[in-house]
Amino acid sequence: MMADRPSPDGAPAPPAAPPQPLADRWWFNALWFQLFWLCAVLGQDSLLAALAALLVVHLLLVPSAAEELLALLPVALLGAGLDSALSLAGVFRFDSGGPIPLWLFGLWFAFATTLSRSLDLLRRRPWLAALLGAPAAGNYLAGERLGAVTFDFGIATTMLILVPLWMLLLPAMCAITTRMRKLS
Repeated sequence: MMADRPSPDGAPAPPAAPPQPLADRWWFNALWFQLFWLCAVLGQDSLLAALAALLVVHLLLVPSAAEELLALLPVALLGAGLDSALSLAGVFRFDSGGPIPLWLFGLWFAFATTLSRSLDLLRRRPWLAALLGAPAAGNYLAGERLGAVTFDFGIATTMLILVPLWMLLLPAMCAITTRMRKLS
């Protein structure tokens, strides 16, 4: 290990910052989330064990699993609650017995990890989060095309509901994430 080199004025150099955990690197989080999304939407209940394993891997790669879960919980509950309300209102339907399936609840936890990592830029630019909320609603359309969800109101009406909702939801979730990260 190399000794800290003194600065030109003779004072010891500050210690190097600790390396960033793998789970906190934007590229790793982006790849991890895409894998989670694919397993959740394509595998649904048949890949619940894989989804649980992916969440465990994430929690093993962060400095504190307990702090991470507490930071993710508000966004995951908000997203799952909103999807449950939309499901109960008949906007969309899942094959599971409840308002939303367990794989979707896990997907909300996975999505919450992106707001302070691969989508961190959006937390500092609420206007961009609002703007990108519109295409983010397209994830539901992809899920519908892949057979994970049924739109009872049809595609056009469902998108007319989801697009403005996501234009509000994404900046709100970014703000919640910022607040939760300041508390931890």
